[in-house]
Amino acid sequence: MSLPLAGLRVIAVEQYGAGPFGSMQLADMGAEVIKIENPEEGGDVSRRVGPHFLGPGDSLFFQAFNRNKRSMGLNLRAPEGRAVLADLVRGADAVLDNLRGDQPARLGVTYDALKAANPRLVCAHLSAYGREGSRAAWPGYDYLMQAEAGYLSLTGEPDGPPARFGLSIVDLMAGVYAALALLAGVTAARATGVGRDVDVSLFDTALANLNYLAAWYLNAGHAQGREPRGAHPSLTPSQLCRTADGWIFIMCNKEKFWPVLCAAIDRPDLAADPRFVDFPARLANRAALTAALDAALSARTTAGWLARFAGTVPAAPVHDIAAALDSDFVRAEARVWGFDRPQGPPVDMVAPAFRFPGAAPPRAAAPALGADTEAVLAGLGYDAARIAALRRAGVVA
Repeated sequence: MSLPLAGLRVIAVEQYGAGPFGSMQLADMGAEVIKIENPEEGGDVSRRVGPHFLGPGDSLFFQAFNRNKRSMGLNLRAPEGRAVLADLVRGADAVLDNLRGDQPARLGVTYDALKAANPRLVCAHLSAYGREGSRAAWPGYDYLMQAEAGYLSLTGEPDGPPARFGLSIVDLMAGVYAALALLAGVTAARATGVGRDVDVSLFDTALANLNYLAAWYLNAGHAQGREPRGAHPSLTPSQLCRTADGWIFIMCNKEKFWPVLCAAIDRPDLAADPRFVDFPARLANRAALTAALDAALSARTTAGWLARFAGTVPAAPVHDIAAALDSDFVRAEARVWGFDRPQGPPVDMVAPAFRFPGAAPPRAAAPALGADTEAVLAGLGYDAARIAALRRAGVVA
């Protein structure tokens, strides 16, 4: 059985995180992703993002965003480079870029610029603030979006300073949104024969992720802030609790779990206590409930409680990155894969978040800069002399 995106060809004019993460999802599902890298700049800047390097022009950061792709060194600022791009898109389904908002038009990667070569082409743009409006020319990055969209007011303890989310969650989510929008555009283009531009921005992603918190403020005037112990704003207990050797996160997000938890911690009386009888009562008395849970849960270690809950109570250990990746659950069920590198030993990375039973997923590490330039150009019908001339002119690498 083939992967679901086998036969889809995407030209990715991308660098760093958000765009490459989005195109990598497509590549993991079987799409052919041709990554365009500017040879004048040494390719994608993330090749030089440390602190962990595999060699010149190759870092673990770069590998984490670019597996299962092909690399083509192409200078789109050169007129000859634009001509090569036009040839590329004739056989492509989509172009994905994560350029600054004012750059796609300048570099000729919009639908208007490329529709003569391929009227079915979808051009997906992922920028900081969008291609229109007062901030189109602004650079922007994940942490800035978190700050402006309110994330730093939600993360951490109530009396703590502003704190960003520990991952580049806006970049990652924006990449997924861009991949989804691209696929939606391709679906429409295949039905109608007409392509289009589709737009995603980091800022819009950050704002959209506010989701129910935005609805609470816009309709009820409630501006949610930090809650103690990382607690849910209304469902209780859904928070960190102390154990004999650290912490456990418990999420009784349905009423049915509350009496089960009480029985498991040998405090069935708590389920009948009027202060804790339902979600509103437990929220109103959360401080008292937290104290009672801490006292009961301190009788055992986190591992001891997880063994006792055994899936009957939604709970999880509080790991650091090492413990998370080295856990028996992750290792025993093959959630870390090795991706083959022709220039060295495999690179271990977390497996894709999706599975397609019966289809063998690709497991190729990120390519060297320009590793596929010659093969891609030959596939377009360029002969050796023409390719050599483009190399001498610095158009391709």
